[in-house]
Amino acid sequence: MDYAELVQRVGWGEEFQFYYENEEYWISINKEGYYLTRGKDSYTQSFSTAEELFRRGQVEGKIIFEIWDLIEI
Repeated sequence: MDYAELVQRVGWGEEFQFYYENEEYWISINKEGYYLTRGKDSYTQSFSTAEELFRRGQVEGKIIFEIWDLIEI
């Protein structure tokens, strides 16, 4: 899967688990919004739209696009 496909599938309502530097993260969705959550401590960032999650959501201070090549899905 490439980055554009991930963005599209999250926009359709799919949820994903991924790993970055051996840390688990989740992209999840419910009727209130979209969430980016770090597994080890449940730190969660919330967003109104999938587009906002990918524009503003951060993993270790970087947006997902910046670390895409280092993510394992």
